[in-house]
Amino acid sequence: MIGRVWRGWAKPETADAYERLLTTETLPALHRIDGYKGSYFMRRTLETNEVEFVEITFWDSMETIVAFAGEDCTKAVVPLDTQAFLTRFDDRSAHFQATWCP
Repeated sequence: MIGRVWRGWAKPETADAYERLLTTETLPALHRIDGYKGSYFMRRTLETNEVEFVEITFWDSMETIVAFAGEDCTKAVVPLDTQAFLTRFDDRSAHFQATWCP
């Protein structure tokens, strides 16, 4: 299994709207993609008065990530309507071999 890690930042006044979009539309839509296994979504408020988000999505293989993200599979997939909620975000995602350890 592969974990795909990405981070984005928002102002406090747009953070709740971003989280709502992500958890009610974006992440649930990924369930329709073959090879998608689930995700973790994390949030914290920084001392800089920014809200940082970390998303880790899990995939069967790098091939399934390429099917989702395209040949340049480290390029972040951030639709324009989603970008409107963020002040900045990682242009690239990182991929890690993932092992579940209950």
